[in-house]
Parts: sequence; structure tokens; C-alpha cells
Amino acid sequence: MTLPMSDPTAWATAMNNLGMAPLGIAGQPILPDFDPALGMMTGIPPITPMMPGLGIVPPPIPPDMPVVKEIIHCKSCTLFPPNPNLPPPATRERPPGCKTVFVGGLPENGTEQIIVEVFEQCGEIIAIRKSKKNFCHIRFAEEYMVDKALYLSGYRIRLGSSTDKKDTGRLHVDFAQARDDLYEWECKQRMLAREERHRRRMEEERLRPPSPPPVVHYSDHECSIVAEKLKDDSKFSEAVQTLLTWIERGEVNRRSANNFYSMIQSANSHVRRLVNEKAAHEKDMEEAKEKFKQALSGILIQFEQIVAVYHSASKQKAWDHFTKAQRKNISVWCKQAEEIRNIHNDELMGIRREEEMEMSDDEIEETTETKETEESALVSQAEALKEENDSLRWQLDAYRNEVELLKQEQGKAHREDDPNKEQQLKLLQQALQGMQQHLLKVQEEYKRKEAELEKIKDDKLQVEKMLENLKEKENCASRLCASSQESDYPLEKTMNSSPIKSEREALLVGIISTFLHVHPFGASIEYICSYLHRLDNKICTSDVECLMSRLQHTFKQEMTGVGASLEKRWKFCGFEGLKLT
Repeated sequence: MTLPMSDPTAWATAMNNLGMAPLGIAGQPILPDFDPALGMMTGIPPITPMMPGLGIVPPPIPPDMPVVKEIIHCKSCTLFPPNPNLPPPATRERPPGCKTVFVGGLPENGTEQIIVEVFEQCGEIIAIRKSKKNFCHIRFAEEYMVDKALYLSGYRIRLGSSTDKKDTGRLHVDFAQARDDLYEWECKQRMLAREERHRRRMEEERLRPPSPPPVVHYSDHECSIVAEKLKDDSKFSEAVQTLLTWIERGEVNRRSANNFYSMIQSANSHVRRLVNEKAAHEKDMEEAKEKFKQALSGILIQFEQIVAVYHSASKQKAWDHFTKAQRKNISVWCKQAEEIRNIHNDELMGIRREEEMEMSDDEIEETTETKETEESALVSQAEALKEENDSLRWQLDAYRNEVELLKQEQGKAHREDDPNKEQQLKLLQQALQGMQQHLLKVQEEYKRKEAELEKIKDDKLQVEKMLENLKEKENCASRLCASSQESDYPLEKTMNSSPIKSEREALLVGIISTFLHVHPFGASIEYICSYLHRLDNKICTSDVECLMSRLQHTFKQEMTGVGASLEKRWKFCGFEGLKLT
């Protein structure tokens, strides 16, 4: 049964997304046809034809193929397809791990057996919860069965051949949210996460580098082996790692100190070999640089000759005899050769420039090293003396430890009459006395240098004080000179340079001075202006305050009172200005 459709492409796309094949024969079971590339939802595995209960799945439906829903006949009922011209039925958002569907629009006389008969062809039904209000919830065994059940949404159902209203209905199938589905989906996600973590951990363990071999504990035999390895260049790295581990473990004690000292001395002798090896490599590098520079200069000479050939061929007497294609090739070759020559020339110039910069850096370092002040030299000398003093103390402690070890060995062996040991003891005592004398001399020299430094600091402080006194005297002298010059100037000049600009301002200054002289504790600007307003109503408060602020040697402003009673008061200080001058 083929029905016309307004938009067959939209129907085909919708059916392909749902994975439903068209029904060609009446009563044909619904077969899934999922595209494995379509990830309909996270956590839902792609459907394959090898899944149980699916059988052979037909190939995917092309989007442009029209899809036709046909009548489905069951034992107790018949399903009639919806009108294809109508839009597809609306569905809610699919919950994660959904295996339950809501079925509405059931006939009033519909039973649970009829529901099972209609929906069991979609897949295995686990549970049905039917309501008295013509709807139910169906839970399937797998998630893909829900998509097959949604295919029946919009179908009209009729029980038997009855046309009674209670025996008919329009099915509406939609996704339903169930706690069991969400719980199973979360369990599955957790299982996948555990598997992923396990896989990553196994991958990290596979890629992790192997643990280093364990270092053996210290013994005289192992010490002799490590000492031999330290003298061999090929086994030095392994031996020095063992030595470092022993020292960090705390294997050094009075008995094994000499052995460790000899191994450290062997490691120190390896420094000379490393320095010589570095010098040999530097020499090889310089020779290679020189060889490269010579080869590059030879290549440049040959490039110059080739370019000269091109230029001579471009001259008029030879150029006219070539064809147009030959001229074009010659000009292209000449351009390429000039570009390559310029690149090589820039490279050679860069090498020479680097050599010149290295030489200039060495000269700058030499000049900066020679420029040291006497004070910094004294400080560095004092620090060197301190370091020498510390090293001498450490040597003294080492000698004392050796003497104690020798004494212990003498007591154990009971060989006090051994002439060799007595001679060694005497030599050690003499060396100890010499070291003590040298240490005393160094300490005296260090004290003398410290005294010199203190004396230099005291002299510096005295010179700074003298400079400050001289500066103060100069300032006082300049003030006296300025005041004498001002007194020697004519009256007209002083009048012109004074802050009083008119005769009216001079009169105001006199009146304000008299007023403030009568008020020795000062007066506010409002009080002063109220007194002046009695003499002249045109006087402005701001002009009076500006005039008084210009005359700093005659009037001064002070803050009096506390808290809310705080106010500014002007006082007359002209007599103090006369005393200063």
C-alpha cells in the first residue's frame, strides 16, 4: 500500500536516523537497520547484524528513498499507519540509558495481552505497568528496542473488526524516564571508566622506564672494585653514582674515611681528563670551523667565476647571437647563481662577525676585571682569608682524626716500639705545629685587615660629617649674602619686589596688623573681615586671605581647638620676622 507524501526526503531521513526499514509485505516484522557510524547516544553500543535476535539486517536506506508505513495485522488487533502528509510525532529528549517507553492513546478495552502482542515484535519485554487511564509504561531488555517501539507512534489501533469508540485509539510512543534505566546506565559508565583507568594504568606501566639497579652496600671488597672503576673512563659514571649513594647513605665513618677520601681524590683526578677532553673537542671544533670557512670561500670564488661567465655572455657582442629561449635561460641561470652566491656570502660574513663579537667580549671582560676599587679589593681579600681560615680548620680536624686513628691502631696492635709509626707521629706533630703557626699568622692578618676596614669606615663617616657641615655653612653664607644684598638695594627696587602691590593693600596690612596685635591669641578670617567691613563695605574676604597668605613673615595661620571646635586663626608675627633679619 503506497501513499503519496508531500516531502519524501524528510521521511526517509527520519526513518534512517531511527534505523527502520520500509515494510513491503503486510504483517512483516519490524527489522532494525542502524548505521554503526551514527552515535545516537553516549553509552549505547553500535548495532551490528551479529547481535542476538536481529537476523540479517538489510543495507542502509538512502536518504532520497521514500519510506511508506503499511498496515500491520496482529491476532487480536490491526494497526493503521498515520497520514504521511502530517509531521512526525514529537518526542521528548532521550534520557541516558533509556530502555522504557511511554505508550498513550490505548483503547479503553485494551488489555495487557494486546499490548504484549503489539510490542513484543520490537524486542523482549521485561515489565509492563498499565494504568486505568489508557496509557502504560513498557520496559525492554535492550536500548535499541526503544527505537523500534517509537516507530509505532502515530498508528491507529483497532481491536478486531469492531468500530466502537472504546475499541479504537491512536498510539503515542515516547521516551520515558526510569530510575532502573538510569542506574544501569550509570553502572555501565562506571564499568567503562574503570576499564579505561585500568587500560591507562597498564599503558603507563608499560611505558615507564625500568627501575635502576640496586646499589650494593659498602664493604672493603666493594670499595676496592669502585676505586678501580673510578680510574676507568668507560665505567666512571657507574662508579661515581655508587660513591654518591654510599655517601648519602651515611657509610662514611672514622674507619672508612681514608678509603672515601682516596675515592674522592680519584674523582677529582677525572676532572683533569674531562678538561683535556673538552679542550681537544674545542680544538676539533675550531679546526672544523676553519675548514668550513675555507671551503665556503672556495665555493664563493667558483660562484663568482660562474656569475662572471653569465655577465660576459650578456654583453652585446655575444648576446645578439643567442636565440630568445637561450637568452631567457641564461638570464634565469644568472639570477639563480647570484642569489645562491649572496646567501653563501651572508653566511661567511655572519661567521666572521661572530668571531669578532667573541673577541670583543673577551676584551670587555678583561677590562671589567681590571676595574676594581680598593674597598672591594679589601672585602674580597677578607673573604678569601676567611675561606682560607675555614679550610685550615678543616685540615686541622682531618689531621687530628688521623692522629687519633693511628693512636687507636697502636693501642690495638701493642706495637709502641715500631720506629716507622713513631716517625709518622713525629712528622704529623711537626705538620700540626706548622699548621697551628700558620693559622695564628692568618688570624693576626685577618684581625689587622678588619681593623683597617673599621678605620676606613670611621674616616668615611668623618668625611661625610665634614661635608654636611660645609654644606650648612655655605647655605648660611648664601642666606647672609642674599639678605645683605637686599638691604643694599634701593627702596624702589624693594618696593617693586615686595608682595604689597598698592597703597590700599599697605593700608589694609597696617589695619590688620594693629587688629591682630590687640588680639594676641589670633582671630579667624571672618572676625577680621567683619572688623574691616565697618571701615569699607567693598572689602572681599578672599582678597584679604590672599594678601595675608602672601605675607608669611608678617602673618601666620594656626589651627586651634579640638574635635568639633577646631578652627583656623591668623596671628601677627612681624616682630619675629624682624628678629630673624
